[in-house]
Amino acid sequence: MPKLPASAAFLCLALAACRPGAEGGTGGSAIADRPASVFAGIAPDETIRFLGTEPFWSGEIAGTRLTYATPEKQAGETIAVRRFAGNNGLSFSGVLRGAAFDLAITPGACSDGMSDRRFPYIVTLSIGGDQRSGCAWTSRQPFTETSPP
Repeated sequence: MPKLPASAAFLCLALAACRPGAEGGTGGSAIADRPASVFAGIAPDETIRFLGTEPFWSGEIAGTRLTYATPEKQAGETIAVRRFAGNNGLSFSGVLRGAAFDLAITPGACSDGMSDRRFPYIVTLSIGGDQRSGCAWTSRQPFTETSPP
C-alpha cells in the first residue's frame, strides 16, 4: 500500500477529527452508515480570511491564491494552492519557501483569544510540520462582535 505524504496525512486527520461523534451504542457508527458528502459550506468564489496568535499570523484565500502574513512579513507572501473539499471542511495545500503549507478549515465556533470576536470556522495550519491553530471567516460568513460581560 502506498504511503501518504505527511501533508496529506495531516489534512486527512484534521478534517476527520472535526466530524461529529457517532451516536448510539456499540455495533455500528452512525457516521459510517451515512453516505459521504462533500463540504459545501464555503463556495469556491468566496474570499476566506484567517488568523492565529502565538505566533501572530494571518492571510487570505481567493480562488487558487493564498496570501500568508506574519509580523515580519506584513505585506505577506502569495502562493498557489489546491483546494480539497472533505466531509466536514476544506483544505488548501501549497508550498511556502520550499516547505509544505497545508491549511484545514472546519465549521465551528472559534475565538482568537484576543478580541471579542466570534468566528464561524476553525483553522489548523501546518507549515513544514510546524502546526498552528486559528480562526477563519469568509466574505459571506463574517465574524461577529460579542458584547463584553
